[in-house]
Parts: sequence; C-alpha cells; structure tokens
Amino acid sequence: MAALSYDSPELLKNFAARKGITYPLLSDPHSEVIRAFGILNDNFQPGQLPYGVPFPGMYIIDEHGIVRGKYFEEDHTERYTAASILVHQFDAGGVEKTEVDARHLTLISAASDATVWPGNRVTLTLDLDLKPRVHVYAPGVKGGYIPIDWKMSDSPAALALPVAYPKAHMLHLPVIDETVPVYTGHLHLARDLTIGMPIAAGELTVEGTFRYQACDDRVCYVPQTVPLKWTFKVKPLDSQRAPRELQRSVMPRAPR
Repeated sequence: MAALSYDSPELLKNFAARKGITYPLLSDPHSEVIRAFGILNDNFQPGQLPYGVPFPGMYIIDEHGIVRGKYFEEDHTERYTAASILVHQFDAGGVEKTEVDARHLTLISAASDATVWPGNRVTLTLDLDLKPRVHVYAPGVKGGYIPIDWKMSDSPAALALPVAYPKAHMLHLPVIDETVPVYTGHLHLARDLTIGMPIAAGELTVEGTFRYQACDDRVCYVPQTVPLKWTFKVKPLDSQRAPRELQRSVMPRAPR
C-alpha cells in the first residue's frame, strides 16, 4: 500500500509521524504523476490553493501490476473507506451484523465500517439465504409480481446510493406458463452510503426497510417488510494544521 499527494516530503513526514502512518507517502509536488494518470482535479484552477490535487481515489493493483479496481470520487471532500473497497472488491465481511430469521429466509444486515468521518463513503450489505424451493422476484419483473425492494429513509446526515442488484435467473412457472426473473438460494445486496458534511460527532443511526414476497412452487405468500437499522460512531475531521513553515501557498507551475 502507498499513497500519493502533491504535498512536500517534509509535510508528509510530519503528517505520518503525527498519525502513526507506516506505509509510504509519496510526494508529487508538481503533480506530474497525477497528470500522467489523468486524475488532476479540474474543479480547481491555477492560483487556487488546492490546485494540483488529484480526484480522491484508490487503485487496486494485483501482483502482476494489472489494475483490478478503481474507486474515485468527483468531490474532494468525499472518500471511499478502505473497508468499503474491501467489501466491493473482495466481498469481505462487514461489521455490526444483525440477523433476522423469517419464515422463508434469513437476512443478515451489515456495514463495512462501525466508525465514520464526515464525507466517508461506506457500504451497507444485506445477505439473504432463502429456504429450499423458495424464490423472490427480481426488480423489473412484470405481470403484477412484487419484486424485492430495499428502501432507505431520507436523512440530511447520510445519502444512500442505488442498490447493486445481482443478475437474476429466469424461472419458468409451468402452472401458469410464465417465465420470470427470480433469486433463489443465497443473495448478496450492497449499496453505498455517503456520510454528510458537516455532521456533529457522536452517534448516527440510519434506517430502512427490505420488502419481499416469497413464493414456492405452489403458492406466493403474503408480502413481508423487514425493518433495517445501522448505527455508526461519528468522529470529527482532523483540523490540526501542519507547522506554518511546511504549509503550501500556491501550486508551483508544472515544469516545461
């Protein structure tokens, strides 16, 4: 693991010592590497203090030097958490898990992180295990069938992004001679959540619901709604500045 910024080696050394960072912090003071990668943040113009910063993001590179994943934000105040990327890239397990054992399925809700900072982008997950011979309908199903639906309550403190639904498989219902998109067995759902700015330190609870209608090869049962809740510990952003002699003034002109 390594990090790259347009800050000077002296400033990065000061920051690493203060925060106990042991992985390499690489200095790109003229943003040459940042430009070469095509990630210069064009929301800032020459003469502005942040000019030269990249769009915030991470590359996942395998042992052969091949980029396997890229996670970037358009707003420099928003950042994926490392745990969120582990969930997306490697389907890593979450924290703060809550299990609900319903008649036709077991549902486990989790989050990538338990502690967050303003501007963090974290990942919420739902893992469903359907009972044998039971299916639920996928979004986009037609004909009056009720698809699964994961809703999140509106909150100024957190913005829920769209759900990443996996590909469904087509099931033929011979009794009525229809073919419909369904999920069976194990189902993993994920959606990102951006923590708002500004937000006070303390506890943040976000809530939602998961609605589904379970069916087997003989009958469709009454639709069910499962309440969902995640609680995070919110910490304040680091507001400590580097010593004045290390602080940046304006972006140096790129070498010609």
